[in-house]
Amino acid sequence: MALNWNKELKQYYSIAEVGEMFNVPVTMLRYWEKEFPTIKPKKGGNNVRMYSAADIEEIRLIYDLVKVRNMKLAAARELIHRNREGAKNSSDLLDRLTNVREELVSIKKELDALV
Repeated sequence: MALNWNKELKQYYSIAEVGEMFNVPVTMLRYWEKEFPTIKPKKGGNNVRMYSAADIEEIRLIYDLVKVRNMKLAAARELIHRNREGAKNSSDLLDRLTNVREELVSIKKELDALV
């Protein structure tokens, strides 16, 4: 019987896996750890950083602010400090809207193929 392995069930992700998730170099993740003390990966064997789901959510928020919205690190840090929930809600909303847009584009392609 084949095991249906779901990556979402992993408890920790290596720094390389997280770098791939966000398409950023691992050096950037290490730098963000210094700039944002809320990112606290555990150190695994051979001192490899292991990120929890909470760490990945924090990185997702920082990625959204810095890479998607082009905020400076200091501005992103200030926004998170001042209004973490607002920044997170805004980031979540942007993700949902992006997903809706992708779904609508897919539906349009299917409709165009029918015509």
